[in-house]
Amino acid sequence: MDEPAPGASLFGMLAEFDRAERLLDGVKQAREAGFRRVDAYSPFPIEGLADLLDFNESYLPWLTFAGGLTGAVAGFGLQVLTNLDFPLDIGNRPLISTPAFLLIAIELTFLFAVLFAIGGMLALNHLPRLHHPLFDLEAFHLASLDKFFLVVFSTDRRFDAAATRHFLETLRPVRVELVGHAEEPE
Repeated sequence: MDEPAPGASLFGMLAEFDRAERLLDGVKQAREAGFRRVDAYSPFPIEGLADLLDFNESYLPWLTFAGGLTGAVAGFGLQVLTNLDFPLDIGNRPLISTPAFLLIAIELTFLFAVLFAIGGMLALNHLPRLHHPLFDLEAFHLASLDKFFLVVFSTDRRFDAAATRHFLETLRPVRVELVGHAEEPE
């Protein structure tokens, strides 16, 4: 599959390697060449690959924190507003009783943190995705057996089909293929 199908947009460029060391070296060289939107596929974890791909940089902890904070404010605020709108002065107890309000505020903190984390994970991973363009490639099923793949996405600012192909071929892969999206309806 050297050319994408007519009417299909370009997804990226894929290089297939036969050894894990070559994939690791390829990712290193791609980073040094200025490519930032790259991904690697391997049948087993490769030490150091996650660091090269910047997997440790994530917005998910911040989304979880924002969800927890939203839940705490919503839970506490809802109880305060309810007690101020419908005051029940029984036994001269305070209308805003922090110890009594903490249980619901804590429960909503956990609920919103989990919901934001799940929603954020789905959004950051572009899920649900019913079909991935890499699955159209005949050899890509070997990524779970014994082959290693490096993808440079077409959304990378340095991506140019001819220049990227030339760069990937300098890494000595088994093959380099162009990856296109599925045809879009007109």
